[in-house]
Order: sequence, then structure tokens, then C-alpha cells
Amino acid sequence: MGCFPFFIELAGRPGLIAGGGEVALRKVERLLPYGPRLTMVAPRFHPALEALPNLARAQRPFQTEDLEGMDFVVAATDDPQINRQIAGLCRSRRILVNAVDDREACTFLFPALVQRGSLSVGISTGGASPTAAQWLKEQVESLLPQKLDSILAWLEEQRPALKTHCSDSARRGALYARLFFLCLEVGGPPPGFSLAAFLKEEQI
Repeated sequence: MGCFPFFIELAGRPGLIAGGGEVALRKVERLLPYGPRLTMVAPRFHPALEALPNLARAQRPFQTEDLEGMDFVVAATDDPQINRQIAGLCRSRRILVNAVDDREACTFLFPALVQRGSLSVGISTGGASPTAAQWLKEQVESLLPQKLDSILAWLEEQRPALKTHCSDSARRGALYARLFFLCLEVGGPPPGFSLAAFLKEEQI
């Protein structure tokens, strides 16, 4: 049975990255766009990690006290035994943990991720085949419209006014769908669009 794909709001949530090498760097780069408050602990840090802003860093080995107040943890040291030890401590404290290259020790997995603005598509094979997940990611990316990020941002801008002018949720959903397909037809947010004219045409 595969993992259920929860989508969790990470903005402002505290997370710990144990490790400072290339693997830890990749995990941090995946997480940072979603706005968590990350703390890193490792005896040494990859130069690219030292250059990243908005990271708290403790240059020393992991300590159990580092788990205090954390919502999630990534165990990405270069020692599998330490990673498994960290995972066990997290499990006993009901802290979500990802231990790199140790599926059985994880309580959450990193998906192959497609991101376009507010759109996030996560693909997981439950650890069975990262190659298959990467292939599927590339297939999904090839299907997405080029300007999908700007389309989604524009649709979000229309939502408050549309909600004000149309109280019927089913009707509003249909109108919102019309706007989405209009964007697809013109290849992006429609230039010179007038919501008032659109609503008048739809007899709202």
C-alpha cells in the first residue's frame, strides 16, 4: 500500500535538518520555497548551504535536544546508524521524520516534485523506484501549460470579486472553470479582461 499524499502547510513551521552535505543541500533546496523555519546541525556544512539565507546553523554533531520544538526532521548525515537513531528518537516523540536512503525508518517521504507557482504535484512510488517517479515527473511537466504559474496567480486574483458577485457556489464554480479554460485558449491570463463584462455576458 502506498503513502497517502497529505499536502501540509509548511510556512513558518520549524524543521530540523541533521547533516550538512550534498544530500542535506538537496533536501533544503526542496523545502525552502515552501517557507519553513529550518535549523541545520552538522560538524561541517557544504559551501552552498553556508551561502543560503534564512537558515539557522549549528556547527556541531547532532544532539537529542535539537529535536525540541520541531514539527519535522530530515536525518541526512553521512552515517546511516546516526540517521536511524535520529529517526527512532523522532518516532518516540511523534515527530515526522525522513531518514535518507532508509525507507523503513521514515514516517514521511520526499516525492518527485513538480512546482509551478501555487501548483505542487507530488509523485511517489513508496520508495519502490525513484527512477519511475522521476520519469513520471518528466511526463507531468511535459503536459503543463507554459504559463501555468501566471494563470493560477491570475485566477486567484479573480476569486474575491467573483465570490462577491455570485453567491451560488455551484454557479461560481462553473464560472471559475470557464475562466480557467479561457486562459488555456489564449495561452495565459487574457489581456484586457473585464470581469464586469464577463459577468454581464454570463447574465450574472
